[in-house]
Amino acid sequence: MEGSFVQATKVKLILVLAIGLSTLFFLLLISWSVGAVDISFTAVLDDLGSIITNFGPQSANAEQQIVWSRLVRSVAVVGVGIGLSVSGVIMQALIRNPLVDPYITGVSSGAALGAILSILAGISIITISEFTTPIAALIGAVGAFALTMALATSAGGKSINFVLSGMIVGIAISSITTLLITSSQNNRLHGALFWLYGSFAYMSWTKALLIIIPVLMISIVLLMFARELNVILLGDEHAKHLGLNVRSFKRTITTLVSVLTAVSVAFCGIIGFLGLIVPHTSRLVVGGDHRLLLPTSIVMGAIALVAADIVARVIIRPNELPIGAVVSLVGAPFFIYLMIRRGKEYGG
Repeated sequence: MEGSFVQATKVKLILVLAIGLSTLFFLLLISWSVGAVDISFTAVLDDLGSIITNFGPQSANAEQQIVWSRLVRSVAVVGVGIGLSVSGVIMQALIRNPLVDPYITGVSSGAALGAILSILAGISIITISEFTTPIAALIGAVGAFALTMALATSAGGKSINFVLSGMIVGIAISSITTLLITSSQNNRLHGALFWLYGSFAYMSWTKALLIIIPVLMISIVLLMFARELNVILLGDEHAKHLGLNVRSFKRTITTLVSVLTAVSVAFCGIIGFLGLIVPHTSRLVVGGDHRLLLPTSIVMGAIALVAADIVARVIIRPNELPIGAVVSLVGAPFFIYLMIRRGKEYGG
């Protein structure tokens, strides 16, 4: 009986991943084809073949340069989609609350404050000027997380302490950010607001790699803890009886998730709802077993953000909308629908 169950689980996962990866490739093909300038699917595939053969685009071929820039952007989009979705799954398991998202530790607010300070101040570091804002955002995110952890630990270190501490830190830092923006007469204000709502407009290959590599590495590590995450869902006392050092485990996993979230928002800004909706949707598809839920969320997170990026780029082209706003506009009603129509299935 157990053998057949394991076999059925493997088949289900393979089927979900096969469909998901096929969908992702199709959406990526659309993403590489549409924009301010449309390119046919056939031409995109030819250009990709040439780019792979020549280890990059030909400088004299404008079409290949366009495909290359879209390819770089899509790498970053996939990375952020994976990072926020995996973070959402983990935080919902640790806090045992389906309404928790990756930003519960105050990471997004800290990143926003760091980025806005950098943008409004116009800070420039000679050799790494394009990384000034991401570095500032990363520092802000880590600082906010450290403050949240310190408050939560002082208050007892329970799940509710992390939630309340994250909320307090997030609200306090967001208030400072709002005051900075509203009181600033800086002409960089538009860039600051655009960052707050998320954007991949100025993505370089280096930035894309700095997103996708850490995201994949941390996600793989978190996949190895799938069984422990299943145990945590049974409750802290039950997990202790099964031999799990709950406090140490939560601290380690929360740190990894916070780094994962910080990397995800540092280069592109804040994208809300993704880490809340993708785990719910994945749970409805494969259930609550994290051995299935995590890989499914990886694929669905990438699919969701690539689709949102396509909409953000084409709806008012040649301009583009902040991707965070697009995700939120779609995410809010979709989440309400899930809550009303499918809420009984959330238990997995």
